[in-house]
Amino acid sequence: MRGDRFHGRFETQGRQCQAPDCFEAGEFRAPGSRASSFDGPGQYRWFCLDHVREFNAGYDWFEGMSADEILSAQSPVAGWGSTARVFRADAVGDAMPRWADFEDPLDAINARAAGIKSRAQTGAQMAMDGRFTADEAQALQVLGLSVELDRQKLRRRYSELVRRYHPDRNGGDRSHETRLGRVVDAYQLLRKSRALK
Repeated sequence: MRGDRFHGRFETQGRQCQAPDCFEAGEFRAPGSRASSFDGPGQYRWFCLDHVREFNAGYDWFEGMSADEILSAQSPVAGWGSTARVFRADAVGDAMPRWADFEDPLDAINARAAGIKSRAQTGAQMAMDGRFTADEAQALQVLGLSVELDRQKLRRRYSELVRRYHPDRNGGDRSHETRLGRVVDAYQLLRKSRALK
């Protein structure tokens, strides 16, 4: 199914308009009985141009909501009350802000941007320092370490992060496997570094 990005028209494959007594092609979709969710794409109704216009004119997105829910949905910060993955405490590492640390969404975004900028500057400084390669500098950032480290600090930090992200320590939760893999790769690279004492 290919969409026409300018008109919302989809090439029909034998679909007929679902409006009663209409025999036109159903080339325009409208919300159906089930919205998109984690279970997959939603169900759509298919209409011809005239009937989708009629449907849209009478569509009420707020139908079934209470007054408080409508007010909340219309808020400029609607949706900011839940923790996005990048702001969770376990998402990116110790240097990144947690959503719970902020009252205002813009403060959280600014803190995240400042963290990204700071890590980039630190990485550039480490690479220019000459002791660490660019890959090693990135590995230090993955582990949340500075250039002032030795093998003992590296092992201690590695052990701490493995305990934090390993599924066995999280009730079998495998959601941190990617992060754990990056930690292991960073450690394997750094333990062979000539820059460490």
